[in-house]
Amino acid sequence: MSRKEVDRVGVMQQVAERRILQQEAAARLGISVRQVKRLLARLRGEGPQGLVSRRRGRRPNNAFPQDLRQEIVALVRSHYADFGPTLAAEKLTERHGHVLSVETLRQWMQAEGLWQVRARRVAAIHPRRPRRPCRGELVQIDGSPHDWLEDRGPRCTLIVFIDDATGALLGLRLAPSESTQAYMETLREVLQQHGRPVALYSDRHSIFRVNHPDHEGEVTQFTRALQTLDIQPIHARTPQAKGRVERANQTLQDRLVKELRLQGIADLESANAWLPRFIEDFNRRYRVAPANPTDAFRPVLHSPQEIDQILCLQHPRTLSKNLSFQFHNRLYQLRGYGRGYRLRGARITVCEAFDGTLTLLHQGKVLDYSILQEGARPIPLDDEKSVHLTVDQARILQAQHPQWKPAPDHPWRRYPSSTSSQEPSP
Repeated sequence: MSRKEVDRVGVMQQVAERRILQQEAAARLGISVRQVKRLLARLRGEGPQGLVSRRRGRRPNNAFPQDLRQEIVALVRSHYADFGPTLAAEKLTERHGHVLSVETLRQWMQAEGLWQVRARRVAAIHPRRPRRPCRGELVQIDGSPHDWLEDRGPRCTLIVFIDDATGALLGLRLAPSESTQAYMETLREVLQQHGRPVALYSDRHSIFRVNHPDHEGEVTQFTRALQTLDIQPIHARTPQAKGRVERANQTLQDRLVKELRLQGIADLESANAWLPRFIEDFNRRYRVAPANPTDAFRPVLHSPQEIDQILCLQHPRTLSKNLSFQFHNRLYQLRGYGRGYRLRGARITVCEAFDGTLTLLHQGKVLDYSILQEGARPIPLDDEKSVHLTVDQARILQAQHPQWKPAPDHPWRRYPSSTSSQEPSP
């Protein structure tokens, strides 16, 4: 007997001994008086064993058929073997039309050895910061290097923009590495779809902050763009401080990897074209309502051409007496300005787009130019997050242009070396 049935026997024995009324027994057991009469008859006819549930050991009427269970387990084994029960149940509903609870599927997967209960480790206690009340007040950003395309494509980094008030994804972009270009391109998408947030919350990576003590007060290219757009940059001291985007990265490393696999996506271009659909589905499942319905996103006041000039790499230069300047080992000359003295020694801004296109600005006006002398481009600087991309690109270029080596019988090999000793003439 279960504990509930033992308690029921004790109450019914009190009814049989006329120590309590049937109405009182019904109130204690939470059943009707008619059911009390039936149980009393069983107790008198069969003894305490008559109060044991008649359904014990029998298959429930609402149980799934055995062949259906085998079919679902076979689908999970063939398509979703490394999926968690929650995500597997969603895919069984969306792709195969099998609707069942997550707990039922969890028990089936455990019985078949497809899922193991993980021991929860004791989490460190961090003070929780309440969400911002309005959407668009604070946007947390981060880059997550991971094997997003598994063995179908190169290892890459996911740039994540998430709203603090609602937990909704605002922007996702897969890039070869965590770079200024990747963050600026993702910021451009957020500006186009939502507008300008009040503040961006990031870590202290060199993309966002100049950490060298000798250059204190200088700003990075990304921070300069934020200041131009009137967006407040905020830098977290620890990863836990921006825990919302860190937890989102963990969820994405599970769900997004499997979704990309199901879609058969193997390159960054196709992945970035499909990511808006994933964002819509993710926000439908996990977005919460803000405490204040007021939207804090502000409209973008700059034209598309001005946004292009803001979201690029800007470098200050000083014009010489003949209106020329050097940039990346190249000599540039302004055109159409004659021998005027107005621009001699002027400070101009070189806007370098990520495709290599240059735009010269002076007091907000675009200047025309030509290339006088062209040299080799300087070797770019890399950090620990971009060095792998540089090495991969170098391997591709070296494979396309292998070093030529002369054959053993080539005439060059028959020429005497310039350093070899010569016999004196007789």
